[in-house]
Amino acid sequence: MGGLDVRMRGVACRHGRVEAVADVDLEIAAGERVALTGTNGSGKTTLLRAVLGLHRQVSGSILVGGRGTGSAAEWAWRRRSCAWIPQKPAAGRFPLLGDELLASGGAPAEAAEAARELGVGTLLGRPLHTLSGGQLQRMYLARAIGAVAAGAEVLLADEPTAALDFGGQEEAADVLAALPVTLVVVTHDRALAQRCDRVLEMAAGRLREVA
Repeated sequence: MGGLDVRMRGVACRHGRVEAVADVDLEIAAGERVALTGTNGSGKTTLLRAVLGLHRQVSGSILVGGRGTGSAAEWAWRRRSCAWIPQKPAAGRFPLLGDELLASGGAPAEAAEAARELGVGTLLGRPLHTLSGGQLQRMYLARAIGAVAAGAEVLLADEPTAALDFGGQEEAADVLAALPVTLVVVTHDRALAQRCDRVLEMAAGRLREVA
């Protein structure tokens, strides 16, 4: 099992004057699978985005593989090391094609193979905005698999099965749980949470362990 450890100390995130994440301390071991649950607006997505460097109003310490983000080179390393599946996959303002999305993960051949195994291999030449929600979600999952093949050792996934039917949720949960990475996944999907080593609940920006 691969992966990098993720350590957070006193992490707080704000949206303007609103505190979305409050004083989070969390240690995730290399290769561990952690599910984050909780109601909408509880801070789960903001916390993942803070790890990626996509949320700027952050205080406290977030280390991935023992490394911070004190320089441009360290930020670049963080983004190579962390694969990302967004909650609401973007189709793009321009006609981005499926194979172009997969290539952005860094290993297009491996991502294309994953797309075929996920049932969207015939859609690679289509613009993303023409895909259904479930097809788009599978495409982003395939891109994440490509990113892992390219060297990412942490996968941050935000509701990666929400647009899938029951069978698709089970399939995606199996794929995510089998990846040789540290997995941190925001989910309301019981099947996916059950495949994780720990389940944490977030409420009003704070975490507590529930399983």
